[in-house]
Amino acid sequence: MTDSQPLYDLGPLLHLMLIGAVIALAPLAWVWLRNRQHGPAEKLLALSVFTLFLTFDLVMFGAFTRLTDSGLGCPDWPGCYGNASPLGAHQEISAAQTAMPTGPVTHGKAWVEMIHRYLATGVGVLIIALTLMSWRLARKVPLRAGRSPWWPTASLVWVCIQGAFGALTVTEKLFPAIVTLHLLGGTVLLALLCVPAVAHGLAVRGQQPEPLAPWLRRALAAALALVTLQVALGGWVSTNYAVLACTTFPTCQGSWWPAMNFSQGFEIWRPLGLLKDGSHLDFEALTAIHYVHRLAAYAVVPALLALALALRRAGALARQRRWLAGLVLLQVMTGLSNVLFDWPLIAAVLHTGGAAALVGALVWALAVSRSSSADPDPRHSSSKKAFARA
Repeated sequence: MTDSQPLYDLGPLLHLMLIGAVIALAPLAWVWLRNRQHGPAEKLLALSVFTLFLTFDLVMFGAFTRLTDSGLGCPDWPGCYGNASPLGAHQEISAAQTAMPTGPVTHGKAWVEMIHRYLATGVGVLIIALTLMSWRLARKVPLRAGRSPWWPTASLVWVCIQGAFGALTVTEKLFPAIVTLHLLGGTVLLALLCVPAVAHGLAVRGQQPEPLAPWLRRALAAALALVTLQVALGGWVSTNYAVLACTTFPTCQGSWWPAMNFSQGFEIWRPLGLLKDGSHLDFEALTAIHYVHRLAAYAVVPALLALALALRRAGALARQRRWLAGLVLLQVMTGLSNVLFDWPLIAAVLHTGGAAALVGALVWALAVSRSSSADPDPRHSSSKKAFARA
């Protein structure tokens, strides 16, 4: 990066917005053409599901960006050396790559970083469209609960916050706390988009939420809190590059309780690899970061499997419990692969994607259900059977 290039250069912002609009045109056109014979509710459902799907893809690509060390591929924001694409920054990127061939700025890493920004801008445009459509429909038909237009409005506000954290990720040089919050923010965005997508689906199909025993609903909420905490711990492992602090399983460095420095490992507000006083982070600190995530997994995995078993015994949420059990298995397999096979890229990306999908599955289960004590209407028993078959 040249000394004259500021960290923030808003010159290419309009071009990036236009690129995002072009990216969003394809799914918007698909939704319109595929549902041109349907009403606004069906179109809103299709756009909600498509936006949710692309947001999940964005989370996965964000993991790929981080894991390939491409987060500083363009060391300014929102463009690349003041340009809307790496093509315009060819000279600057070449100079940086020549100076440090394996450094943070290379042509490949610059393209990965900018594609991530293009996708994020496209998702933002889709959320704007989703918000406008939701408010337009709400003016014609009163929408309640998960179908409220305030859900996509909250998503729009949140995606703007995510953009700010994305900018800080670059300008603050991969500050671990900021990068972890950015990862958590993507997970929250998925949850915000999942609720109205599920609610619109139920409404279009004419179905009622699945009645669940109150304790099962509370168990779902508790599981969501546990998984969110585990996602935060996993993000802390990844952003501090502590995955390979333990390369054996079930022990770590040949011990059930290796040497660990918890005070350094969980000093939150500090630069990457350093402490507040500027000294380097000890290896024992990286071990503590890794091992706490592993110890938490020993509690989270059995809790999720027990929840899936409880849902099966209750005869409820068949699709959601299968997804829950399958995603837990995926997380165990990819987590072990990261440890035993020296952090293979595909396993690491899938591990992040699996964590986001687990949050989505639990939010899905909560959004598609209600407390059985909330409405004793016996007609819901038939809708329960219909939903189980769907």
